Order: sequence, then C-alpha cells, then structure tokens
Amino acid sequence: MNSNKKYWKGVEELNRTPEFVEKNKNEFAEPIPIEDVLSGDGLSGKTPRRDFLKAVGFGVGAVTLAACQRVPVHKSIPYLIKPEEVTPGVANYYVSTYEGSAIMVKTREGRPIKVEGNPNDLLGGGGLSAQAQASVLELYDVNRTKGAMKDGSGISWSSVDDHVILELAKTLDAGTGIRIVSSTISSPSTLSVIADFIAAYPNAKHVTYDAVSYTGIIQANQNSFGKAVVPHYNFDKADVIVSFGADFLGTWISGEEFTRQYVSKRAAKALEEKKMSRHIQFETGMSLTGTNADVRIALKPSEEGVALVNLYNAISGTTLPGSKPLSNKAASNAIAVVAKELVQAKGRALVVAGSNDVATQTLVNAINSILGSYGTTIDLDNNSRQYAGNDAEMENFVSEVKAGKVGAVMFLNANPVYDYYKGAELAKALEKVALRVSFADTKDETTSVCNVVAPNHHYLESWGDDSAIEGYYTVKQPTINPVYETRQAEQSLLLWSANAINNYYTYVRNVWDTRILPLAGLSGQAGWETVLQTGFIKAAPKAAGAYTFALDLNGVAQKVLAQSAQVAAGSGAFELQVYQNSAIRDGKHANNPWLQELPDPVSKVTWDNFIAMSQNDMKAMGLVEGDVVTIEANGYSIALPALLQPGQAVGTVSVAVGYGRTSGGIIIENGIGKNAYPFYSLRNGTFQTTSVAKLSATGDNIQLAQTQTHHSYEGRNIIRETSLAEFVKNPAHAVGKHEGHKDYGLWDEHERPNYDWVMAIDLNACTGCGACVVACSAENNVPIVGRDEVRRRREMHWIRIDRYYTFNEKGEGVTEETEIAHLDDISNVSVVHQPMLCQHCDHAPCETVCPVLATVHSSEGLNHMAYNRCVGTRYCANNCPFKVRRFNWFNYWNDSRFDNYLNNPHTQLVLNPDVTTRSRGVMEKCSMCIQRIQAGKLKAKIEKRPVRDGEIKMACEQTCSAGAIIFGNRNDPNSAVSKALKSERTYYVLEEFNVEAGIGYQAKVRNTFELEA
Repeated sequence: MNSNKKYWKGVEELNRTPEFVEKNKNEFAEPIPIEDVLSGDGLSGKTPRRDFLKAVGFGVGAVTLAACQRVPVHKSIPYLIKPEEVTPGVANYYVSTYEGSAIMVKTREGRPIKVEGNPNDLLGGGGLSAQAQASVLELYDVNRTKGAMKDGSGISWSSVDDHVILELAKTLDAGTGIRIVSSTISSPSTLSVIADFIAAYPNAKHVTYDAVSYTGIIQANQNSFGKAVVPHYNFDKADVIVSFGADFLGTWISGEEFTRQYVSKRAAKALEEKKMSRHIQFETGMSLTGTNADVRIALKPSEEGVALVNLYNAISGTTLPGSKPLSNKAASNAIAVVAKELVQAKGRALVVAGSNDVATQTLVNAINSILGSYGTTIDLDNNSRQYAGNDAEMENFVSEVKAGKVGAVMFLNANPVYDYYKGAELAKALEKVALRVSFADTKDETTSVCNVVAPNHHYLESWGDDSAIEGYYTVKQPTINPVYETRQAEQSLLLWSANAINNYYTYVRNVWDTRILPLAGLSGQAGWETVLQTGFIKAAPKAAGAYTFALDLNGVAQKVLAQSAQVAAGSGAFELQVYQNSAIRDGKHANNPWLQELPDPVSKVTWDNFIAMSQNDMKAMGLVEGDVVTIEANGYSIALPALLQPGQAVGTVSVAVGYGRTSGGIIIENGIGKNAYPFYSLRNGTFQTTSVAKLSATGDNIQLAQTQTHHSYEGRNIIRETSLAEFVKNPAHAVGKHEGHKDYGLWDEHERPNYDWVMAIDLNACTGCGACVVACSAENNVPIVGRDEVRRRREMHWIRIDRYYTFNEKGEGVTEETEIAHLDDISNVSVVHQPMLCQHCDHAPCETVCPVLATVHSSEGLNHMAYNRCVGTRYCANNCPFKVRRFNWFNYWNDSRFDNYLNNPHTQLVLNPDVTTRSRGVMEKCSMCIQRIQAGKLKAKIEKRPVRDGEIKMACEQTCSAGAIIFGNRNDPNSAVSKALKSERTYYVLEEFNVEAGIGYQAKVRNTFELEA
C-alpha cells in the first residue's frame, strides 16, 4: 500500500474549497428547525392527513382483484375465498425474462414486489442490472395508459380492431406501405407473429430501429466475414483487453454478462493464483468501464481512428496508407506497449470499440483476426441477438413517410419522435400517415402523434419468450393479471391479421412445442411445465469458428482517418461525445424515480444530465461547476450545467442521452435534463455519436443534485490499493498490516453461540454499477426524496457506492511534494469504487450514545434499529464514522409534497410487507436484510437443520453480477464469507478506531504497467 497516495471524491474535496469546508464543518447539512418539530411538518406547518395503512389497504385490494379480473376495484376486499395458490404472508416466485435474462419474480398476495436474477441465467448468472431491479415499479405507474384510445378518447377494444382492420384494408388497396417500427426484438414468438402479419399484408415491412445503434458492428461483420451479427464476446477468455470507448461493463451490448465474465479473471480466484487479466481503456469521457481499467488513456474522438491505425500497424508489422503519428503522447506510448501485450497474448486477446462507424469496426475486426480472437474471445456462431437495428432501414422509412408512401405505421417499443436525431421532422411527416398506431403503455412522445393507442401489457403481465444469445431461450409468463385494460401487442397483431391462432398464449405454446422444446429434448405439456419452472432452455452451442479477415484495408483505413478528421475541432470549438449513462441509459425508463435518483457511477449526479468538461477547459472559459452553458452542434442547441469531470480529455465535452423527455409520465414532464439525441448525425451510412460543438456561457448557474461529497472522512485513508506486481511480491503490501499491533476495547465482547452474520466486499470485483443500490431500495422500502432533497444532502439510500479519484504517475500515486503540480491538471486519474453501508460494528459507536436504546446489538452480530423507539436525536449519526445512517426528514412515501415520485396508492403496491415503512423523524440504515435472515432461519427450523451457507442472500449481494458482496455466518469456518475474510487482501475500514466492523473489504489490485514520460 502506498501511504502517500491520496484519494478524493470530488475536486472540491481535493482543493478544500471554502464551500466544501463550510458544509463539512458540522456533522449534518442543516439542523432540525424547532418550529418544524412543534408543527409536525418540515415545510408547510401542516400535518399530512393521508394514512399509510389506508393507502396500502386500497392497493392490496385492487391488485389482488387483478388476479381474477381486469379492472382494479377501488375498495378494500378481504380474502373471503382465498385463491388456492396464494397464502397470505408467504411469497410466491415465478420465472420470467427481462431483456433476455432469466429472472425470478417475487409476489406477495398476488402482487409482484421484487425481481431477482435466475441463478442459472446464462447472462448475469443471477445478477441483474439496476434497470431490471427497477422494472417492477413501472408495473404500478399511474401514468400508464388505462385502455385503448382513438384520437385522444377512450374506446373499446372491439372498436379499435374494427377501425384498424378497415384502415389496413384501405392501405392494401391503395398500394401504400404498412410499417412496423420496433426496437430490437429477440423473441422468437414475437418475430413469428410479425412474420405472419407481413404474410397477411404483403405491403407491410418490419423496420428495426435502436436509439443506440450497433449497425456499425453488424455491417462490419457482414463485410468482413459474411455474417451480419453482433458477436458474442468472451471477456472471461481474454488475458489482455483493449477498449476504445466501449463501456462494456456498463451500457455496451450486455453489461451484466460482460461484468460477470470480466471479474472472473480479476477478482478472488484469479488473485489467489497471483494472476489477473490486463485491461487498457482509451476513451474521451470517464465511463464506468474506464474507472475499472488498469490503465486509462484520455483520447479525443478525432484521435481514436489514428490510434487504431497505429495499433494495427504495430501488430501487423505493416503501414497502412495515410498513417500518421499520434499527437497525444500518452496515447502514442500506450499504443506501443499495448501492441506488444496483445501479440504476446495471441488467442487470449480482445480489442473492442464503441464506435458505430462501419470502417472503424472493420479495422477492429482486422486487428482481432491477426490476434486469433475469433473462435476464442469472439464468437460469431453463437452470436448475440440483443441489438439488430438497421440505420439504413430507418432512414429509408423516414424518407418513405416524407414522400407519402406509407399509409399505416405501428410503433412497438420504439419512440423515434424522441430518440431519432431528427425526431421533430419525423413527427411532422407522420401527419401524412392515415393510420398511426402506438403500442406504448404510456403516452410517450411518439404516442402523442398517433391517432390510435393500443397499449401493451407490462412485461410482468405478459406471456412470451426471448433469445438474447443464439441457442439460449428464456420464457416469459404473467405474474399478475393486467391491472389496466391493456392488451398484448402480439395479440393485437394476431387479430388484425386474422391469424388462424388468435390467442397469443396458444401461439407461444405452438412455437415452443414445434421449434424450441425439441432443442432440449423436451416435448408436450410436461416439457412446457419444466420450462415454466426452470425459466429457460439452452441448446448445445455451435462450434465457434476461427474466421480469417481477407478485406483490403487501404480503403478502410482512409475512411477511418477521414472520419476522425471530420470531428476534429478547430480553435474555439470542442469535440462532442454523446453517450449513455448507467442509470437512465437510452431514456425508455426515464419516468422511473428509482433510476433517476440512482447516482451516476462516475459523476454522482442524480436527476439531470450535464456537460462534462475538463478542468483546463472550464478554467479557459471562466466557468465554475453548475454554470449553464449553451452547446450547439449539427444545427441544434441546448443549455445544460457544466460539470468538472476528472479524466475528461482536454478539448472535449460529453453529454448523456436519455434525458429531456417531454411526454410519458409526471416525473419527466416536470423537466428532467435536455434531449441530446439531435446531436447525432448520419455519416457513412450509420448514426454517429461524435461531432464538433461550440459552447457559450449563459450567465446562469444551477446546483446539480450531486452526492459525491455528502459524506466526508476528514481525509482519513479508507482505500487500500496496490499493483499486481507488488501484490505478488508481498501480499501484505495491499493492506499495510502491522504485525504485533494490539487493540484494546472499552466494551465486553458479544457472545454469538449460533450465528455471527458478517459480510465481505471485494473491491476488485465491484465495478460501481449501482444495481445494489436499487435492489436495496426495492427490498427495504427505501424512499425516493427527489432532486431538491438530494441537493439538501437528504438522500435515503441505505447503501452507497463511494467513488474515489487518485492521481496517476507511472502507474503509482504521487507524494505530497508533487501533488501540487497536479492540481491544475486532473485528466490523468484512476478511480476506486467502494460500497459503503452500515458496518454492523461489534463496538458500535452509535449504540453507546442513543438515549432511548433505539439502536442495539444482537446476539448474532447485527446492529438493529427499533424504529418506534427512535425519537430522532441523530446522536447515532453524529457518532458514526462511516456516515451510513439516514434521517427521515419527511414521510416521503405518504406526503402530498412528493406526489411526483412514489406517493400514490398504486405505486405503494410495490412495498415489501416484510419491512416496516419508516415514518418521519427517525433514523434508518442498512438492516442487513433482517427479514431475509429471519425467513431463512425459520425455513431451516421447520426442516430441523442449521442454515446452509449461501441459503440467505442480501438484496445487494443477490443482484451483483460481479459477485463482489458475500454474506454469511463467520461461525462456520467453511462458509464462503469466512474464506473471503481470510484473504491476504482483507482489511477493515477505519480499523484504527477499534469499532470491530462486521464488514471486511478486499483491497483493490491493478495490473498496471509504466508508460514512458
């Protein structure tokens, strides 16, 4: 461990700005006003009259009745006649699928309340993304369309059917086109339904359009190998990984799957053998993947093509025409080292790029071909089906609409009026189309210009299937009857095309009986029931072929270099990169408050997008953080607050898409960020995310709802990090252990005769994605507080992911003497993520200061909270060195001021009845999912046996694709957590305080290499 290495959460902490020092003088951001205590209210002085139990009572009645009828009944009805499959107080689990991942859905009294990963899932291995965890909340969204509509008014489904069938017949007679525009569909049954529809209407065509496109990869593989597919990448087979702007641990293709693969080569088992893969990231803005890289190089978009050409030259030993040296010296030096590393790892190397440019991806194919990656780290035969959008088809569709050649259009899970780069032009052109049908279940931007709305079911109300990877098939089954008068889109298409099978469940069964079940040697009702229990089947994989690249690269290289030159910014301009962040992604789920309040893993901003800039560029423009800047590119401009982002390439700016929605729910209609999709451009036949932009300050300033420095450790060192080389020489170097040090305690030791519940967290496995934060909120009824409350430092998350920056200098830290030289240039930094939650200390500082014994220690090693004893003194939070306790300022779940978030009877149906929903004025914090522990112990007691290791999983642990969190019984020496805590890398945060924390961390190890100055 380098004791001179300094870690900091934000530039304000690094520079000790007056505002940061002032905010951190006190333990709390603000005191509790005495008048608020006397009035019982924090803002208006009025006590809210809404009764929580009344709201939940209404909700349970409504959704329980949804199990036997379609329309919610607005009154509470007891279980006079209990459904056979429902036992009050006992959860039922159903298998289903979310975006191709096999999942399990937990229901209570007939209502889904939690989504978990299927432990045998091929993609996440039981882990799930934040989006999957948050998806259950959208089932209860009051903004969902309640039934079929025509011209803005509600009508019956039979009237919709009659009208649509008549209009389709007119279109067929007139010879104009019918178009079904959808995002990528990987469901075999849905694709079959669309094929049958097109057979019934020969003038119909299916247009696949993805807001974030991968056409460049697909077309490059078609050109290179004759296979128009997105490959299945195997990061677990790569010893050296080089990425050019591909955020493969976050938003690129299959983040949860790639995370699981990536960590298998870098965390516990690999480090026990004193080896790990090496990851080098070249990118413009700091991405989630970039924060996890061993070596990260800031690179402008205009430099990426030049860097790739130089890498190809270095690996192949040839020189492509037009090649030129990189002006970026750090990148040039890195390319020379990386080329040697890749060649040495031939057959175990992988190069990926996030660009959607066909020529760029073709050059990457050539590099991977030389490295022998095809058939090992890249599989073209068992390919991914997760993205199949075709940019040329979408452009052609828009041209057809403008020319009046389309008589009917249907939008299925696609919202191009919002996320197509010329959405406003498309909206106007659609006025020429006689029949415009939207299957969206909320009134999104595209639905707003449609004259017929046939709202689709939520996926938890639906039958169906998916096949995200060739040969892997997951099944979807309803976990609740439709809450509203919606109808599955496939059912509508079957009826409108007069299909011989007019029931979609029967259609799905037919597809599985004839095409899918035989792949696993199953058949009939027995085979179908087997699938409904396991959730998926996997056919035998095809042999992965070793493909040879045979294209002439001269022309390809010229296109790559020309593409780079097009985005090179002149004096006074910036190179703009548009990207997806890990929470909001492409914006489809922007109305979900769990995702809006999830801090971005890198910036820690919630509820907004922004312009990420380097410190040098902000200084040159005279900007401070939060200054509103107008950014103009491609004839479009928006105004956003600037954010100083360490690691941002100088001369570049980055803006996230997915924000600026104008229709689709209460939250987004209140104005969350600005739409960055119009910054896209069409170049070389595909949608490109980079361009040249001009910036100008508006004079305004907006305070971003940013959580990064809300909790300070006063400069104490709580991160342990080392290099692989140092770790191999001396494992103790990672944690800085001091032999012979003896701790003295002021308290008697606790006896734990049966269980000693503890946790281990591996910093080498944690990528910082934040899925655990949403999973914890869903499991433990953690409330959303909204943007203004986050600005007041009142976020309620029980687990947070702290993100720390540290300077790089030849792969190591800098000393205090050289640190000053870096303060004006923070582009060369590395990042460590650290999950932080209640440490369940044996010598808990909080317990000794609570005047009412609301927080006490259990005989099983846990720190408990008795909420109805707590009077809100906040002494415990004051005494907690980890700052993990949260004060409930308001009844966020049941207060009229928070209607925009979760305060409505339907949304409260997602509440977990096993967890107390806290009232205002009490402290709350991680309970180590005590309800799960008690359920596991009860099950074991009934079966007259001890609890098995791994039988009880925390919500955060269960959703982590990286397996970074391990929970268990320390009294069992063979338990996974006991073994993890015996690791050479284990240390305890603030161990010098002798609080005897119950959570041990495994130090971060990076496989770095030194670059020449």
